[in-house]
Amino acid sequence: MGKKAGRYKLLIFKALAILLPLIILAITESVLRWSNYGHNTSLFVAYSNSRYLQVNPYASEKFFSDTVNATKGSSEIFEVNKGYRTYRIFVLGESTTIGYPYFHNGAFHRWLQFRLMQMYPGRKFEIINVAMTALNSYAVLDFGKQVMQYQPDAVMVYTGHNEYYGAMGVGSANYIGSNRFFVKAIVCIRELRIFQLMNNLFNRFKPSGKATDTRENLMKRMAAQQTIAYKSDTYYAGIRQFRNNMNELCRLYNERHIPLFLSNVVSNEKDQPPFISAGTGLLSANESYESGKLAYQKGNFELAKNYYQNAKEFDELRFRAPEAINSIIDELVKRYPAVHLVDAKKLFGENSPHRIIGKETILEHVHPNLHGYGILADAFFRSFDQQQLIKDRPLRRLTFNELESGMPITKLDSLAGEYQIALLKKGWPFNIPLPKSFDRQVDLADSLAHRVTYNDIQWKDAMSALYQRAVDKNDKSAQVRIAEAMNLEYPENEAFCGLAANLNAELGRFEMAAVYYCALNYIHPDSRYVARAIKMYLRGNSIAAALSVVPELPPAQQDKVREILMGIQADKNFLQANPGDNAAMGRLSDAYKKLGIADSLLHKEVKLRQKG
Repeated sequence: MGKKAGRYKLLIFKALAILLPLIILAITESVLRWSNYGHNTSLFVAYSNSRYLQVNPYASEKFFSDTVNATKGSSEIFEVNKGYRTYRIFVLGESTTIGYPYFHNGAFHRWLQFRLMQMYPGRKFEIINVAMTALNSYAVLDFGKQVMQYQPDAVMVYTGHNEYYGAMGVGSANYIGSNRFFVKAIVCIRELRIFQLMNNLFNRFKPSGKATDTRENLMKRMAAQQTIAYKSDTYYAGIRQFRNNMNELCRLYNERHIPLFLSNVVSNEKDQPPFISAGTGLLSANESYESGKLAYQKGNFELAKNYYQNAKEFDELRFRAPEAINSIIDELVKRYPAVHLVDAKKLFGENSPHRIIGKETILEHVHPNLHGYGILADAFFRSFDQQQLIKDRPLRRLTFNELESGMPITKLDSLAGEYQIALLKKGWPFNIPLPKSFDRQVDLADSLAHRVTYNDIQWKDAMSALYQRAVDKNDKSAQVRIAEAMNLEYPENEAFCGLAANLNAELGRFEMAAVYYCALNYIHPDSRYVARAIKMYLRGNSIAAALSVVPELPPAQQDKVREILMGIQADKNFLQANPGDNAAMGRLSDAYKKLGIADSLLHKEVKLRQKG
C-alpha cells in the first residue's frame, strides 16, 4: 500500500514538474496581453467604428525575425456584417499587389474597383487588399486561410517574385529552414507575447555589428544570399517553397468552392540588365542579355526574347521570379477547378513592342508603371468576365481606354511614384544616382509629391491641399478628380462620396453622378440618394439604368416609380415616330414633375425632337 502511495505521489510530482512551467508561461502570457505588451498579429482588427474591420498594421511581424523589417499594408476597411448587395473580394500578394511605388489608387485593385462600380452600380464592391511588401507565399498562405472566415465572393492573388528574398525566403535574412511544419510552428510561436518580449530583448542587446542597418534599403537588408546559381539547391528550394505553399492554398479554396483568381507574374526582361552575372557563354546572364540586345537591334525579336528570358533566368540575384514559378501557376490552375488563371503575362506582352516586356510597362525590375497597373487590373477583369464571376447584367461595358482616361489618378500620385523609384534605384543593387530633375519643385503637386515621398505629409493631407488649390482656381475638373480619388481611398466616407456625386452632377456627368449617389445609399441607406440616382440617369437619358435602381427604393414606392419610368420610355419611343405630339409631351411633363425633375429636361427633349 505504501509503495502504491509513493508511486502515486511521484506521478503527481512529475505531472506538476511538467505542468508548472506551462502554467507559469500561460500566466505570463496572460499578464503581457492584459497589459497590452506587444502586438496582436491577426490579419484584421476592429476599426474605430465597431461596424468595420481593417487590416492590422502589425500583421506581418510574425514573418520577420527582426520586426524593424516588418512592413505594413493598406488601411482599407470592410463591414463586419456583409450586406446582401455586397460583393466582397480579397487581394493577396506582395509589393506589386499593393501598388508599389504609387500605392493608393495606383494599385491594380483600385483600377478594378473603379471599373466595377461603374458597370454594376446596383452592387457594392468591397475589394480589400491585404498584400504587403517583402512577403511571399508563406504569408499569402497564412493570410489566405484567414480571409476565408470573412465570406469572400472571390480572392485575387499576385505573388511569386519574393520566394528567395521575401520574409522566410530561402535566400533571405529571415530564412529559418525548409521544413514547412517547423516554419509554420515558428510563425505561430511569434504570435505569443512572451516570444515578442524575448525577441525585443535579444534585438536590444544584439552586438552593434549585427544590428539591422536601417539606412540600407529593404532589398539589401533582406537579401542575405546574394548569389543563387541557376538550378542550384537553393534555386530549387525556392521553387519547392512556392509550389508547396500555393498548392495548399489552392487546395483549401477548391475544397470550399471559393473562386481563386491566380495571376502569373511579369518582370522587365528587355530593359533590366542582370544584377549579378556568373559563368560564361550560354550560362552567363550578361552575355545572354547582350546577345538579346543585339538580336533586338537586328529585328530578330523572337531570338531576342529568348536571350532576354535566359538573362533573367541566369541572374543570380533573384529578385525576379524564374519561369518555373509561372509553370507552377499553370499546373495549379489545371489541377483545381476553383482556381482560375489570370494571364497577366500574355496581356503585358500584347501591350509591349514585339511582345517583349520592358520599360513601356515596368518601372525597374518587377513593379509596373501606372499603365502597367491598369493592364494588370484588366487581366483580372478579363478573367472575372470569362468565368462569369458577377452574374448581374452590367449597365455598361467600360473599355480599357475609357478606364485609363477616367481613372482618378493625379499628378501627385504619378510624381510620388517617380520619386519613390528614383530613391530605390539610388541604393543597392541599382546604384543609379538621382536624376538632376529629382529636386525640381515647379508647382504644388511637385512639392507635395516630394513631401509624401519623404513621409513629411500624409497622402490624404496632400490631396486636401491639391483640392483647395483647385477650389481657389475654380477648376471643377480637378476638383471632381480629387473627390473621386478620395472616394476610392475612403469608400465608406459619406462626405467624399457626396462630393464626387455633386461635382459630377454640376459638370453634367450624370451617369457618374448616379453611380456615386448609389454608393451613398450603401454607406447610409436613404431613399433620397436613390431618387437622385434615378434623376441623374434620366438626365443622362438612361432609363434602363434608372429602372435598375428602383429596387433600392422603399417597397411602397417601387411599383409607382417603375410605372412612371416605363411610361417615360413608352412616350419617348412614341415621340421618335411622332415628333412634337402634344399629348405625349404632356405626359412626359407630368411624369418628370412626379419624379421631382424640372421642366428643363422636357425642354431638352423638345429641342432634340426638333433637331431630329
